[in-house]
Amino acid sequence: MIRSVVRGTGAALPRRIMKNADFEGMVETSDEWIVQRTGIRQRHIAADDETTASLGEAAARAALDNAGLTADDIDLIVLATSTPNNTFPATAVEIQNRLGMHHGFAFDLQAVCSGFVYAVTTADLYIRGGLARRVLVIGSETFSRILDWNDRSTCVLFGDGAGAMVLEAGTGAGGIADRGVLAASLRSDGIHKDKLFVDGGPSTTGTVGHLRMEGREVFKHAVGMITDVIEATFAQAGISAADLDWFVPHQANKRIIDASAKKLGIEERKVVVTVDLHGNTSAASVPLALSAAVADGRIKKGDLVLLEAMGGGFTWGAVLLRW
Repeated sequence: MIRSVVRGTGAALPRRIMKNADFEGMVETSDEWIVQRTGIRQRHIAADDETTASLGEAAARAALDNAGLTADDIDLIVLATSTPNNTFPATAVEIQNRLGMHHGFAFDLQAVCSGFVYAVTTADLYIRGGLARRVLVIGSETFSRILDWNDRSTCVLFGDGAGAMVLEAGTGAGGIADRGVLAASLRSDGIHKDKLFVDGGPSTTGTVGHLRMEGREVFKHAVGMITDVIEATFAQAGISAADLDWFVPHQANKRIIDASAKKLGIEERKVVVTVDLHGNTSAASVPLALSAAVADGRIKKGDLVLLEAMGGGFTWGAVLLRW
């Protein structure tokens, strides 16, 4: 059967690093408070000349280099983002042009922090459906553009960045030993919209708006929802947490990551954590963490890897793949 196999990964981060201490003169907070409640120590903030498109392009080029491919080899670009360069056209089309790619097709996908997980499953369907042989999947965000820098409950949590992955059609016997995407579970429930949202948009206020969040409510739902989709994914593949080599969760909050891993019985040594370095980069979160673990040699060919994310909406999902 056709499998969507990972050929390469890449990442890009803005030049500016903002430490927790930098907030102390802006809002009532401290490095100790932020670290204790979130695990975040720093985040990258985009400059005026750094955008979702430019960061996405840089991550895409890094992933193509890692794969030993060029844009000429790609049939489709799927960009997961909640912070596009323009309302339209899709920022994926701008990245396509930046890469010098004038064939194939490209589109944006919006599922907030779950965006990359949704995008990987979407790319997998295009590959298995025969509409694309190689897909460039990107998560790129500039959340600093939609933050209320006077709201200490949100401005300290988010950062900017991009990560990318190249998926390629391969073949497998149809079992758990195959390389590539093996199983996935996606969910959403719009009843939770007001717990994490942006208070603006073209059809309502005519403005971009700012991010608003009920932090305690998000935390309360997160662990249960994450566990739900991961257990569903395990059931599809016929495995348990003990079979995993690596768990790459959405990097929103260290306490959520720890609680989810503990509830699922995933050993701490198998969990990839970059929230301390990047903060919450929404759709870029999972591919940034994934790229870091590949670059430093932790994730290797043949490893069984679980990706997971939860975002505004709420949306949540998990993808299991063998590297």
